[in-house]
Amino acid sequence: MSSQGTQGPRRRLFGFGTACSIALALPSAGLHAQDGPGPHEPEEEPPAPLEALAVRTGQSPVVDGVLDDAAWDGAPVMTDFVQREPFDGQPASERTEVRMVFDDEAIYIGVWAWDEDADAIIPGDRIRDTEVSESDAILLAFDTYHDYQNAFVFGTTPAGIEYDGQVANEGRGGGFFLGGGFNTQRRMQSGAGGGFNKNWDGSWNVATGRDGEGWYAEFRIPFNTLRYGNDPTWGFNVSRQIRRRNEESFWSAVPREFNLYRLNYAGHLTGLELPFRRFGSVTPYMLGSTARDYAGGQTSFDRNYEFGGEAKLQITQGLTLDATYNTDFAQVEVDDQQVNLTRFSLLFPEKRPFFLENAGFFAVGGGGADLFFSRRIGIEDGRQVPIAGGGRVSGRVAGFNVGLLQIATEATDTGQNANAFSVARVARELPNRSRIGAAFINRDGAASGDYNRTYAVDGQLGLGEAWTMTAWGAQTVTPGLTGADQAFDATFGLTTRKWRGNVQYQHFGENFNPEAGFLRRTGHNYYQVFLMHNVHPGGIFREIRPHVSYFTFRSDKTGVERGFEESARLHIDTHWEFNDGMEAHTGVNWVREGLYEPFPIFGTDVTVPTGTYDGWEGQIRFWTDESAKVSFNSGANAGSFLSGARRSVNGTLTVRSGSSFSTSLRLDHNDVTLEHGDFVTTLAGVNFGYFFTPRIYLQSLVQYSTQLDTFSANVRFGWLNTAGTGLFIVYNDIQGIEDLHGPQGRSLIVKLSRQLNVLGG
Repeated sequence: MSSQGTQGPRRRLFGFGTACSIALALPSAGLHAQDGPGPHEPEEEPPAPLEALAVRTGQSPVVDGVLDDAAWDGAPVMTDFVQREPFDGQPASERTEVRMVFDDEAIYIGVWAWDEDADAIIPGDRIRDTEVSESDAILLAFDTYHDYQNAFVFGTTPAGIEYDGQVANEGRGGGFFLGGGFNTQRRMQSGAGGGFNKNWDGSWNVATGRDGEGWYAEFRIPFNTLRYGNDPTWGFNVSRQIRRRNEESFWSAVPREFNLYRLNYAGHLTGLELPFRRFGSVTPYMLGSTARDYAGGQTSFDRNYEFGGEAKLQITQGLTLDATYNTDFAQVEVDDQQVNLTRFSLLFPEKRPFFLENAGFFAVGGGGADLFFSRRIGIEDGRQVPIAGGGRVSGRVAGFNVGLLQIATEATDTGQNANAFSVARVARELPNRSRIGAAFINRDGAASGDYNRTYAVDGQLGLGEAWTMTAWGAQTVTPGLTGADQAFDATFGLTTRKWRGNVQYQHFGENFNPEAGFLRRTGHNYYQVFLMHNVHPGGIFREIRPHVSYFTFRSDKTGVERGFEESARLHIDTHWEFNDGMEAHTGVNWVREGLYEPFPIFGTDVTVPTGTYDGWEGQIRFWTDESAKVSFNSGANAGSFLSGARRSVNGTLTVRSGSSFSTSLRLDHNDVTLEHGDFVTTLAGVNFGYFFTPRIYLQSLVQYSTQLDTFSANVRFGWLNTAGTGLFIVYNDIQGIEDLHGPQGRSLIVKLSRQLNVLGG
């Protein structure tokens, strides 16, 4: 995937631009503070958008990372990138040039990422969808409906990887602490509900090259990978990251307080001649497996052979029909285990390919409540439930975002009944970052009277550039549960260069029961306030972020004192971000847990009786430069926990060797002393990855959890083709540690899948 380019043709094409780049790229000698004037004040409207022109080519470029094709000669240049970080509003430190051409089949983007210190370029891991913030990178955002809220993102690094995802709702999640703020990990895990769905895999390709003048990328993105309407003008932006400087710059400037997903700051892409030819593809798979469930009493290995697959048909260029039969997800990576010392469920991300395309069109809810959560389909207590088949229609029609889903699951030997899941979702994007929508979500069981329904409406109102109001309301219908079955949320959010904050109120009736969604608790009123101040002092610090927040859950349950405080936290913290990527968080928390019934802590012999428990704890978080060959992140909490105290430490040590190898060791250890008993939990994991090419890899994940009483190993070999298809060999082994004893389950799976164009390809 990576090619070494030649310098001659690049100099011929761009010699004058290269000669001028020194004057344009270097910050002025008098620039010291990191808070530059910026392209405009955040309270003002964005400036007039930049214009990018794509031109038709009669001879398509060869996607090899060597940008010497004649097709690039006549294409206009996008350049003069502007920093978002570290010097907001100043010219980028290195020159970047972008050109775009197209033919009847695809869009081609050429990127020249010049670098005066090319030996210092950081290529990153050589595997699809790796975290590009840990390397040099180029990211492209296409707002194909030009609604300023939804987009396709494609990116690469000097290692030549494919990185893609879908933006929904400006990349906003649901609530600052649960997906809409600085908690990037939660936002990624929540999939489209968190605003950016990195787990979506499109069919496209990229190649990169590198020489003494910089690195280069050549993209080919087929029109049939994108979804768009009749408007030939798209929103478009390009982001470049220079990791050793922690620098991010944009072709169309984006203020420091926002990011690539804030699409009203994107430029306009014109000149495309949008084709429509009805396109269809099928993705069949063949699978062979051998497995033994020791915990379930199996005395021998069960061999199994299956086939199935998916089909896709473009009804219109903006509307797609997807169908699935005998759906299998053997190639999907296993979940990272988590420690749970709370009374509530943990959230694990959706990674299964069928549920990922246009997943943002189905997202509804927020603030810790996903009213539709696709992992409820086909997974029960961590085990796969057979999916017989189903279909989905999603996309844009008559100016509306539309999502229709119907999936049937089969009964299992463990007593899980067959179910049919239906989802209907419609939303309308409005001017000024606003939208309104509605949803219907239904589960029908095989038995009479076994059903669950959710009705919901939601909306967003943009108030200038700084303020956003979001709200949603929902009601569920479940046999045997009447009354107190409603929920609603209202959130006001503020984002400026200096300040971030929000105020949120939620109500959940105790019988509110979205069985096809994700909800940690019901029967309460929730209040939250948050305020952060961003300071840019210069010197060794890039940014200092002092902030304070408070939230409380007040009971609204039958049999519990009204207003009883179930949980609360006052959080006072400061984030210290250094110029080299190192970061430290230092804070204190006042925490309260109110138990209206005894709480047996999972995986222990300890039960905490009813009562109210509160006290103070201190915390610290620390990251080193995560792009370095050796990096470390850690955290520690010490202080009050329920009726006693907790001392917890966690950390991850990562070692890399070039782009081909990385390994990390993760540890999460809790030592808890309570009036009602003591316990210790330890979760350890080792990740290993060897990347032969950007599409051929060997990965393993070994995890040890005393809380789950298991030792597990997952080994995956993948030889990818396109859009996440290819050859996969997966081995799983689960062993009990103490109470479970011995092997619990083993399996070996070989799967082959391939995407085949059968109509208009």
